[in-house]
Amino acid sequence: GVAISTYAKYCYNKLQKAALTGAKKGLKKPNIEEIRHAKNAVFNPSMFGSSLQDIINMQKERYPDRQLPWVQTRLSEEVLALNGDQTEGIFRVPGDIDEVNALKLQVDQWKIPTGLEDPHVPASLLKLWYRELEEPLIPHEFYEQCITHYENPEAAIAVVHSLPRINKMVLCYLIRFLQVFVQPANVAVTKMDVNNLAMVMAPNCLRCQSDDPRIIFENTRKEMSFIRVLIQHLDTSFMEGIL
Repeated sequence: GVAISTYAKYCYNKLQKAALTGAKKGLKKPNIEEIRHAKNAVFNPSMFGSSLQDIINMQKERYPDRQLPWVQTRLSEEVLALNGDQTEGIFRVPGDIDEVNALKLQVDQWKIPTGLEDPHVPASLLKLWYRELEEPLIPHEFYEQCITHYENPEAAIAVVHSLPRINKMVLCYLIRFLQVFVQPANVAVTKMDVNNLAMVMAPNCLRCQSDDPRIIFENTRKEMSFIRVLIQHLDTSFMEGIL
């Protein structure tokens, strides 16, 4: 009883994404659970590859009072629960791809992950969630401002406060989360200082729309610098206790 156009639109969007990001990676073939989940995905949209507003709408029934995406806060909490802030190479070292795929399936079914031991797994999935957002966390219309003010803390912070509310909240939560990792005692163990964290996180927040390799290369440095400035200077104390 569903219009063919519904399926067609869904398949078209999936093909577009696959053309940009490539096929699902991993050694294992899809299991029965994953195939069943994929069949129902047209009726139960994934939290991966959706827009922030769509994700908030998806969780309204389960978590009506939450201001932030459950998937974002849950995976962030899991990284810290597994002592990710005391794990060398956190956010740089990838988690086992098949474990990441299995966790993605769990999270998309609103299941709180159990039995995880390696913090690199939720850390990798968290990065994937940011990277796969339908629109980048910092929307395209703010991109030029970001790479213009990549060395100016005041101007960079002003850009953050001018973002749409949901984008601002999600970005500030991320920056507050990363500020945990740049504490000297943690950096001593993780070897992930503010420069390393900015390098691995910038591509998940900002997307250069140019096809020119020279512009992409030049802007990559500015994107990293912008995120580094936010980690160092953005006051995120107002986010305390907000979920």
